Amino acid sequence: MAQSKKDIAYKIIRHLHADGCEAYLVGGCVRDMVMHRPIADFDIATSAPPEQVMRLFPHTVAVGAQFGVVLVLEGDNQFEVATFRADDRYIDGRRPESVRFVSAREDVMRRDFTINGLLFDIIRDKVIDYIQGLDDIASKTIRTIGDPLQRFDEDKLRLMRAIRFAARFDFIIEKNTWSALTRTAPGILAVSWERIRDELLKMLLQQNTVTALELLFASGLLLSIAPEIHALKGVRQPEEFHPEGDVYDHTLKMFRLLDTLDTVERNETLVLAILLHDIGKPATFREAEDRIRFHNHNYVGSRISGELLKRWRIPNDTIKNVCHIVNNHMNFINAPKMRQNRLKRFIRHPVFAVELDLHRLDCLASHGDLSTYDFLKRKIQEFGNEKISPPPLLTGKQLLEMGYAPGPRFKEMLTAVEDLQLEETIQTFEEAEQFVRTTFPLDTK
Repeated sequence: MAQSKKDIAYKIIRHLHADGCEAYLVGGCVRDMVMHRPIADFDIATSAPPEQVMRLFPHTVAVGAQFGVVLVLEGDNQFEVATFRADDRYIDGRRPESVRFVSAREDVMRRDFTINGLLFDIIRDKVIDYIQGLDDIASKTIRTIGDPLQRFDEDKLRLMRAIRFAARFDFIIEKNTWSALTRTAPGILAVSWERIRDELLKMLLQQNTVTALELLFASGLLLSIAPEIHALKGVRQPEEFHPEGDVYDHTLKMFRLLDTLDTVERNETLVLAILLHDIGKPATFREAEDRIRFHNHNYVGSRISGELLKRWRIPNDTIKNVCHIVNNHMNFINAPKMRQNRLKRFIRHPVFAVELDLHRLDCLASHGDLSTYDFLKRKIQEFGNEKISPPPLLTGKQLLEMGYAPGPRFKEMLTAVEDLQLEETIQTFEEAEQFVRTTFPLDTK
């Protein structure tokens, strides 16, 4: 029977003990154990220096040996084994200039938050708490270990991590920690966009995204990392369509609904599309004759989304999909009036399932009218895959065999044939051939 990750981690710790070293579980796995939450990774802290760890275990990778960090590999699993250390001066808002190997207590004191500073001694089956982390878990509090200004200065990504943990666990941020966070929020731009992106995506993909966004807004972090989203606050909308409030309130309401709908898959493309689908509204806001309009906000929003997502270093394929969704989300209102060929093309787009989820959330968070959503669900079932994407009746090779010269007309002819096929007006090669010869006569000159 295969060993669990927990069993392997315990085996590593016992092996370190047998060689005369201290070794404990540390960090998030201990926090989650105390909170009775699922544990994804087991990290280990030890008195053993990196060279001893690498000697004791046959498969290791020295990912940060200069900082005392070694990966121990066991089958498909890897475990971070870090030597107890104290950090010297931080030089780049992320890494210390050098480290000293120290005691377990001193190692805990350089960590970020009290809830992440617990050790677990598997030999004595006991949590070791030097920093009142158990008290803070009990009182649902995010608090830095030691001086919050110093902790945030050491690694400015901790500004976002504090908010992510507060939202994830539904904890409050202790007042001195919050005060330091808001004072140092502009410093987040010293962090690489890749690290900022990763923290933000974790917030968007976990439950309680609304809490995370509200804390990002209140702290000033949102203004630094995404002024385009910050600008949604206070942008009024027509009450007959948006009784929920301004554009920012509408966006938050969609995330609240996402938390409650088990039938909607929470994925990276969808959460980014929710966040950005109305990002063009501040730039296109117009009020005339007591009516608010956002002309072409979808098109403008697609452009702004592309620029923002590139800044966040989002993969190009995801940027393409999100920008398509932002640009296309207003077309749903036209779906019931579309000709059958256009409707089928609309439905068969590779990210249509995500678009449909966005449309549903968009409606539920505003006027509540799901008639178009229900119409499209019926049509998807009615059409089935064969009718939406049937094999072509005619190909470019067959046009050549029919005597047509290759050129721009090929696309026009093939599109026209597919339109009729999707309309179910023609169904055979012979019908397609006759249509092309009649509609696009050969040039006999």
